[in-house]
Amino acid sequence: MRAQGVATRAGAAGFTLVEMLIVVVIVAVLAAIAFPSYTDYVRRGKLPEGTGALATMRVKMEQYYQDNRTYAKTGVSAPNCPVSVGSLKNFTITCTVLTKDTYTVQAAGTGDLTGINYTVNEGNGRATTIAGGSSMESAGYTGNGSCWVTRKGGTC
Repeated sequence: MRAQGVATRAGAAGFTLVEMLIVVVIVAVLAAIAFPSYTDYVRRGKLPEGTGALATMRVKMEQYYQDNRTYAKTGVSAPNCPVSVGSLKNFTITCTVLTKDTYTVQAAGTGDLTGINYTVNEGNGRATTIAGGSSMESAGYTGNGSCWVTRKGGTC
């Protein structure tokens, strides 16, 4: 017979310190594996903004050429590009080469995409450059002279 008011070990519930430490280690290992994959997934999700803007810009440049027989904008206060794709969150669009018969439009990454540059020209020549020492290079992205890179390792 038990004495009244005496607690027994069998009635206690909870986790031991060792069990809690094992759970913490498992969660830490899973987080160390998942976080880099997640950040790359988010980064890849931002890339279509630049490529889509360049595709739109290319169409607008060709429409401008059809109307004016030149890619270059005329006028005293002419902007860098004759047409615009509007404001973008992760890219800046500029016309790096703009003559009567040729153009090269560039989408330069901003924020965590700094270092990636997409280009397109009048012949629909597409290229990707990655700046040395940039966050995109350290993330494993490499350039490609014949397409727009959308994945690590220069994959288009």
